[in-house]
This record gives sequence, C-alpha cells and structure tokens, in this order.
Amino acid sequence: MVFVFNLLQQLIQIYSWALIIYILMSWFPNARESSIGQFLARICEPYLEQFRKVIPPLGMIDISPIVGFLVLKGASMGLYSVYQWLS
Repeated sequence: MVFVFNLLQQLIQIYSWALIIYILMSWFPNARESSIGQFLARICEPYLEQFRKVIPPLGMIDISPIVGFLVLKGASMGLYSVYQWLS
C-alpha cells in the first residue's frame, strides 16, 4: 500500500514539473512548437482546459495554471491524509 501512495505522490510531482516547464515555455518564442513543447501540450492542455472553461482569463493573464497547481496540491495533501488515516 505504501508503494501505491508513493507512486501517486511521485506522479503528481512529475506532472507539476511538467506544468511548470510548459508554462515557462510560453515565455520563449517557438518553444511550444518544438517536439518537447508539443508533447507537454498534449499532456498539460487537457488538464488546464478544464479550468479555462470555468475561470475566464483576467485580461492577458491566464490563471488556470495557478488553479491547476492548487488542485494538484490538494490531491497530494488528500493522498497523504488518506495514507495517514490508513496507517
């Protein structure tokens, strides 16, 4: 059971880093058109799109990644709470 919780925590951490890299790529011209950018878009955009449907952009600022990070952090904390409760 510990292995499953650790694996899920690691997957959340890796996905969080993928989101950070994907967001930072928007600061560099043509970075999202690279093969890495396209790969990250395929795994990050479906997740971020769920928040963009609910939260409109504030002018030129898209806050969906912030909400996405908060949801991932909440999931991580929830997993930890369940793990502590089951232990």
